[in-house]
Amino acid sequence: MEEYAYILDYLPQGRPNHKSFKIIPIALAVGEKEFKLFELIPKPNVTLIVGERVYIGKDKEKRDKIEHVRRRIAYKDLTHAAQLELPYVIEEIVKKREQDFVKFFNEAHPITTRLHMLELLPGLGKKTMWEVLEERKKKPFESFEDIKKRVKHIHHPEKLIVNRILYEIQHRYEKYKIFVAP
Repeated sequence: MEEYAYILDYLPQGRPNHKSFKIIPIALAVGEKEFKLFELIPKPNVTLIVGERVYIGKDKEKRDKIEHVRRRIAYKDLTHAAQLELPYVIEEIVKKREQDFVKFFNEAHPITTRLHMLELLPGLGKKTMWEVLEERKKKPFESFEDIKKRVKHIHHPEKLIVNRILYEIQHRYEKYKIFVAP
């Protein structure tokens, strides 16, 4: 379960096509750990800022801005503004959780006899995959900067991760999920 989420869009008047005549403010957000997409109901008289980190966990006393999670949503349910904001917010999360994703480069394993987890990263082919595997045998990677220095074909490892997360969010029924909760 997600504890924190980042606001992608804030609709103080609610969704325009909502069936009810009652105005219910809505926030669209992405979870910090499992990258789930949510529709949130903010507390009354609270203003949310795009990119803001908010608590959405079970402890209601810690929830200072969010009343409750209304529902989990799909990528297509995001507003256009939220879709545009999503890559920037995910990049921010990936940079903050750098060690988790460096660990992925150090521990990624084959999925089948013909497919390796590293190959699921957009833009990373077999040749680069073998280069990563050889380098991590010598010594585990310590940071994104370390990956860039030791693997000559990877210039922005964080962008590879961000692009894969975006792909998994946009393709809800993708067979192989590495970072996004099903």
